[in-house]
Amino acid sequence: MSFASEYERLLHAALRIRLVEERVIALYPSDRIQSPVHLSIGQEAVAVGACAALAPRDLVFGTYRGHAFYLARGGDLGALFAELYGKATGCGGGKAGSMHLAAPEVGLMGSSAVVASTIPHAVGAALAARRRGLDQVAVAVFGDGATEQGVYHESLNFAALHRLPVLFLCEDNGLAVHSPRAARQAFAIDAHARGYGMPVATCEEGWDFMRIRAVVGEAVATIRAGRGPAAVVCRTERYMEHVGIGEDYDAGYRARAAAAAWKARDPLCREPELVGRWAPAITAEIDAAVAFAEASPWPAPDALLADVA
Repeated sequence: MSFASEYERLLHAALRIRLVEERVIALYPSDRIQSPVHLSIGQEAVAVGACAALAPRDLVFGTYRGHAFYLARGGDLGALFAELYGKATGCGGGKAGSMHLAAPEVGLMGSSAVVASTIPHAVGAALAARRRGLDQVAVAVFGDGATEQGVYHESLNFAALHRLPVLFLCEDNGLAVHSPRAARQAFAIDAHARGYGMPVATCEEGWDFMRIRAVVGEAVATIRAGRGPAAVVCRTERYMEHVGIGEDYDAGYRARAAAAAWKARDPLCREPELVGRWAPAITAEIDAAVAFAEASPWPAPDALLADVA
């Protein structure tokens, strides 16, 4: 498909992610999906903008809220739904589920259900790239809750000390499950990262994939120039509950007004003409991916222990 501008291309990518996750919501009550799901609805712009600033050779290490980065990076849609279904044709052979997506063929090296656990993996990949003489940036994607883990601080320190080509990319939705940032952190994420001597950019307009593309692009250019690691903090808003397909505003830990303010600036809510034009073709693509998952075989019993070290 051709687009009139980069804005339209990225809007289409964000819409595709949203419609995929809306299909996940529709399917989930049927029990066809065989794992818990952490939806990226509301946060699509971070994945779309960041991945647009990367080169194909760069590597991304994600989180359990990983559908958006999997798709923005170019992961196969049929393999995604097959994985959610627990089928053998899934990107993890039906054994990874929603929280452990990987598509190394497009540079998505893995996701994990353990908070902050892929951050040191990205640092290790950056160290390997440096030692092998590769022009490659490793991207560690994490939420604001991960910055409270010891391994996060150790990773920033090691990367800064050795001037590694790694980008620390924080999807800051201000929540760790049901706990707001103010109840958890005595530090500011961006100011803390600057303490390691690396450049840090804060993108308050986390709904704006073009702005995120520019901010991440500048950080990546700095890294490629050999100046060591950099960090980008993107403020964002998740519309759905922490895990599952509901909205959970009645839980009392967040206000619906905050999401409403975000939606007023969300391009996917502000561009009904383009959304209406593209939605039918994307829906047909999703239909085909779901049909592929439905028709795919279950893993054989002898696959249970395959790839287990």
